Parts: sequence; structure tokens; C-alpha cells
Amino acid sequence: MASLSRFIVKDCKLHALHRPSYAPRTPTHFSIRSGHETGRCNLFIQNKHQISDVAFPVQSSFIGITSLRNSKISCKAATNVSGDLPSSSSSGMSQYEKIIETLTTLFPLWVILGTILGIYKPATVTWLETDLFTLGLGFLMLSMGLTLTFEDFRRCLRNPWTVGVGFLAQYFIKPLLGFAIAMALKLSAPLATGLILVSCCPGGQASNVATYISKGNVALSVLMTTCSTIGAIVMTPLLTKLLAGQLVPVDAAGLAISTFQVVLVPTIIGVLSNEFFPKFTSKIITITPLIGVILTTLLCASPIGQVADVLKTQGAQLLLPVAALHAAAFFLGYWLSKFSFGESTSRTISIECGMQSSALGFLLAQKHFTNPLVAVPSAVSVVCMALGGSALAVYWRNQPIPVDDKDDFKE
Repeated sequence: MASLSRFIVKDCKLHALHRPSYAPRTPTHFSIRSGHETGRCNLFIQNKHQISDVAFPVQSSFIGITSLRNSKISCKAATNVSGDLPSSSSSGMSQYEKIIETLTTLFPLWVILGTILGIYKPATVTWLETDLFTLGLGFLMLSMGLTLTFEDFRRCLRNPWTVGVGFLAQYFIKPLLGFAIAMALKLSAPLATGLILVSCCPGGQASNVATYISKGNVALSVLMTTCSTIGAIVMTPLLTKLLAGQLVPVDAAGLAISTFQVVLVPTIIGVLSNEFFPKFTSKIITITPLIGVILTTLLCASPIGQVADVLKTQGAQLLLPVAALHAAAFFLGYWLSKFSFGESTSRTISIECGMQSSALGFLLAQKHFTNPLVAVPSAVSVVCMALGGSALAVYWRNQPIPVDDKDDFKE
């Protein structure tokens, strides 16, 4: 399921601090560092008496969600010098931004409503067939590219291990899980192929929203989704051919071409537009969030509507393997990451591993497999991924990140 979220730092607003009357008036050195991954800006204040690390809010926006990440001011004193600093005040979002944020954070609700609509009133969503579905998915890939710059790819090179583990989780753990579950449950060849196909798809943009809610590392989530999306042109057809080729004929070349057209080309166009035409891009991204919310809802509901008859008769049988795939991916992604990374990064990798672009899987199944049952697991995955990922994110939101959590990400 390709959804709608991408962090882009718009500005950093530093609120004035009042010097306490008893503070020493010694020469002070100021430096500002932007922390994209935490949604904060750090103002470092240094003099011979103390060194302070003061956190201020950064206004960040998504494609599909705009939010002001407010953090309380924290002061770490090197000596016993103390003084109360006023809390940062909230900088209000525009009414439009608030609406987009609300619509996006209610994404699981739209998925549920879309599922109900697709099953009981399929005609209302099935008009979004292959060609229109392709255009809609391509637009979401374009919207993702519009938020990226060349610097984002340089950040990947500065974090090869962290980003690489997420890539391996997406294209090693998840595909093997899909294959193992299909074999263990002895699914029919079309359903097994569909489960393997969706397990080989890249990370979904909805994972970025879930990471934000779960207090994970959003910047890292964005980079992992970007890398897995670009890698999909090779990895998705290759892994599908290797794991499902023994079950049904797999057109690996056709899968690669479709992935290139739907995923890579729009993303590259978006990146180049943002890099070389930033003024034009800044105008476009003011309207893409609302379009993204509507499109994502339709891209979730349409697959359900198109396989509604199968779901009514075999829904329970199909739900178990798909739900097991996502649950196992969330579980393994988290606990395997804990061996090397801190809590925030482990949550991020877990969500990236468990949430993928089910809509892309559905599109590829429709275009390159003659049996319509191959597309069914991707349709069911839309619901399981969205609800499972959202539930996990809400649970983690209520579990605090340790104060001494490891910093696994380099800006």
C-alpha cells in the first residue's frame, strides 16, 4: 500500500529566552544544529560556567500530514549552575494543515470504511481499474520524490549500516516469511504466489506516518522507504521469480519494467524537480497532501472492491496467512534490530519491515498474472498492514523511549 507521508523540514523557529537575573554574564558562544530525525533544532550555549543543549520545536510537514513537533526545552548543565527556562510555545498550524494532519492520522479509519464500502458496494470503487490505478500510484510516487533532494541520498551513504539493515529486512526477512507461510499453510499456487509477491514489494509510505506516531526515527524511515522503493526495480521481480517461479510462470522482465515505470520514473522526476525547480515544487506540494489523502483511500478501497466476491467466500482462509506475514515481520524486525540498535531505530525498522506497498503488489498481480486470485493477498494486505501498523504505532506511542537511547543515525 503506497500511502502518503514524507517529512520535509520547512523552517526552524527559535523562541527567545529570557536570561535569568542571576546568570553569569560571561562571553557566550552560540551554534545551531538542525536535527531532522528528531524533529528538533538544538541550540548549543557554551561559556566557561556551563554548556547547555536547548531543544526547540521544528515545524515539519508531510505529504499528507503536517505537524509541529513540539519539544520541551531541556538544559544539561556541566556545573551546578541552574535556572528555569520557559517552555517553548506552540506555533500554530494553518487550518488547512490541521485538516490534512487529522485526515492522515485517521488513516486506519479510512481503510476500514474503504474495506466495508469495497465489500458491500464494490461498484463505488472498482472504477479505479488498472490504468487509473497506475496513474494514482504513480502520483503518490511523484509526491514522495518531490520531498527528496540529493542530500537525502548522501545521508544514506553516511548511514550505510542502519539503512542497509532496513533494506535487508525488507528484501530478505519479509520474502522468506512470505514463502515459508505459503508453504506451511499449503496455499494454492495462485494464493501462494500472491503472498510471495506482496512480501517482495518495497516499503509503503504509510510506514512514515506510523513511525512518526510510534516515536520512531522518521528521517531514517523516509530513507529506508526511499532505498527500498528504488531497489524494487531489481529486488521485487528477482525475488518473486526465485521464490514463486516454481509455482506459476513469472514474467520477471515485465515486473521490472512495470516497477520502473510506476515507481522509479515518477520518483526520479520528483527528486529532479525539487532539486532544480524548488520554487515550482514548493507551490505543488501545497495541494498534494489533500490529493494524497483521497488517492490513498481509493487505492486501498479499490483492490478490496475488485476481489469482493472472493473475500466473501474465502475471506477467513485468506486473512490468516496475510495477518501472520505482517505480525511475524513486525516481531522479527523489532527484536533482531534490538541486538545492534536502540529503541527508536528498532521501532523504525520493525514498522518498515512490516508495512509495504501492497497497492504495488496488487497492480503487478493484475498486469502480469493471468489468474485473478494472485491479486487477492495484496488486497487483504492493505487492510492487515494498515490496521496492524497503526495499532503497533499507537501502542509504542504510550511506551516512552529510554533517556539513554542509542543514537544510530548520522545527519
